[in-house]
Amino acid sequence: MKIPERNAELKRTVKSMASVADYLWHKGWAERNAGNMSVNVSGFIRDEVPGDAGNVIPLATAFPSLEGQYLLLSGSGTRMRNLAAKPYRNVCLLRIGKGGTAYTLYSDAKGKMMPTSELPTHLAIHAKLLGEGRTEKALLHTHVNELIALTQIREYTSEESINRLLWGMHPETLMFIPQGAGFVPYTLPGTGVIAEKTLEALASHTVVIWEKHGCLAVGDDLYEAFDLIDILAKSAGIFFTCRNAGYDPEGMTEEQLAEIRKFVTSH
Repeated sequence: MKIPERNAELKRTVKSMASVADYLWHKGWAERNAGNMSVNVSGFIRDEVPGDAGNVIPLATAFPSLEGQYLLLSGSGTRMRNLAAKPYRNVCLLRIGKGGTAYTLYSDAKGKMMPTSELPTHLAIHAKLLGEGRTEKALLHTHVNELIALTQIREYTSEESINRLLWGMHPETLMFIPQGAGFVPYTLPGTGVIAEKTLEALASHTVVIWEKHGCLAVGDDLYEAFDLIDILAKSAGIFFTCRNAGYDPEGMTEEQLAEIRKFVTSH
């Protein structure tokens, strides 16, 4: 069955996926089929998507808390440049079945578009967000050049050191990400281990840096998730701009950071 296009809210979500995919491609953060995204659209779905239609596919791990939930995801092997140009051919809609043991697949790509290979990670994160009553509905993962480069420097491979650097490069970073970014030391991509470590980091963060790999963020929508990643990339870019000019960036002092924290908490 096709993804319904008459549902205005669902249509806007697909459009946001296309827009953010375009941002990632033009940023140079989405080589080949790199990156993936998903949005919990359960609040948008009505009778136009029957729960018993489409292809039913079992899950290796059950997610009982997601029973009856609808997720819109980028497709497996999807290039972000293609998702931006033809979104309905590069996304798919899932409905999680009874007990969270399987899902029904809806796709416009003649039924052949499967969800991202990172589906277990997406499901685990959405289950966490839903179970904790959090407002974030969107998840975005991409390969941010500036952050990957930064984690190639041993000095910046801890949560404390990398946040101190990123906060120090630009006031907006601390203003918009006062809790800082979570940090996951290098872990083999696409494994249950990286998913577990990311879930731990998301307990107190909305954006997580994966050492030598990229970044993942959650937000109320994809634009918010993208903004979080973009802010961190800006700070990392300022660091490298100074370094390329032959200078070690001074960064903001502890007093200046304290002033910003005070401003943030009072507004």
